[in-house]
Amino acid sequence: MASSTPTPLYATYAAEWHFSSLTVTEVYGVYAIGVLLALLTTGGISDRIGRRPVLVAALIGLVGAEALFMVADGVAWLFVARSVQGLATGLLLGAAAAALVDLHPTRDGGQAGLANGISSAGGIGLGAAVSGLLVQYGPSPEVTPFAVVTVLALVTAAAAWRLPETVAPTGSLALTPRMPSVPRALWRTFTLSALGVLAAWSVGGLYLSLGPGIVDQLLRSQNRAVGGLFVFMVAGAATLVQWLLRDASTRMTVVGGAAALAVGSVITAATVASGSLAGFLAGSVLVGLGFGGAFMGALRSLTSVLPPAHRAGVMAAFLVVAYASISIPAIGAGVASVHIGLDSAAAWFGAAVAVVAAAVAVFGWFELQPRPAS
Repeated sequence: MASSTPTPLYATYAAEWHFSSLTVTEVYGVYAIGVLLALLTTGGISDRIGRRPVLVAALIGLVGAEALFMVADGVAWLFVARSVQGLATGLLLGAAAAALVDLHPTRDGGQAGLANGISSAGGIGLGAAVSGLLVQYGPSPEVTPFAVVTVLALVTAAAAWRLPETVAPTGSLALTPRMPSVPRALWRTFTLSALGVLAAWSVGGLYLSLGPGIVDQLLRSQNRAVGGLFVFMVAGAATLVQWLLRDASTRMTVVGGAAALAVGSVITAATVASGSLAGFLAGSVLVGLGFGGAFMGALRSLTSVLPPAHRAGVMAAFLVVAYASISIPAIGAGVASVHIGLDSAAAWFGAAVAVVAAAVAVFGWFELQPRPAS
């Protein structure tokens, strides 16, 4: 929720502080860079000092980020707040994903992956929708959404403190930059998962940074609730499809999700260029369905084979790919929008995502086919 709470406010900030869509994507990108830095320095730290202290510390850091948003009075504050938010989120994600597996009654990585995927997509949608409604209709629009997230983070920190610890501390609190490692035996599985999250999350970055602006342009509207509800619609589709496909095979979710993502990306690329709002919304729903399926399948294929000793580290590596995917393409789209316009940039971006998603569908079809019993 915290990651998408600022989304409906970007247009308000841009009007107040006079910055372009490129700056919007840079602010969004700074968040992802903060996540990446945290993952690279602390990605496996919960394997050494325990899940609970990492979860609580990260949530307190998130509270600090929300406080910075509430006092922001210029674009520099947005960069600082998003950086702190990214660092806190990066610290949180690896430990939370590993704890989901640890705390499952049967250590079922597939079920943990389902919970992870649904909470991720659902949280993004709720954050944007609640924020958009509060910005448009609530008091103190530049404060209230962040106050809500602050309360939620504090409640969650208190709950996390009461969780049973699943890791016996074995190491010191050393924050040395290092790329999270992936055991050689998991390379093929990790490659498929990484390509799946690349296709899915690159779309997420575009929609969270520029999506409301595209909808406002197509609608010729400045209602901030509309942009938030648009993100909620896409994320809601991603959440719903993960629940509906919870018992489907990993092969079906990866291939079907990637195929839907490819088709939806082509439709949105064509309709945003032609100015068709109905077509863009229909394509966006299909993108959301594909996002959910591809992300869940990618995550499930990985979490179901993770060895306990490398669980947090491999998940950190997966999230490094995810947050690179959600930031770098979005910044590229922002740069392109300055030079060729938002419509053209979104169209080219959609075409590129369609190519990657199609490759994932083909790779997944062959890589995940049932193996004959030995």
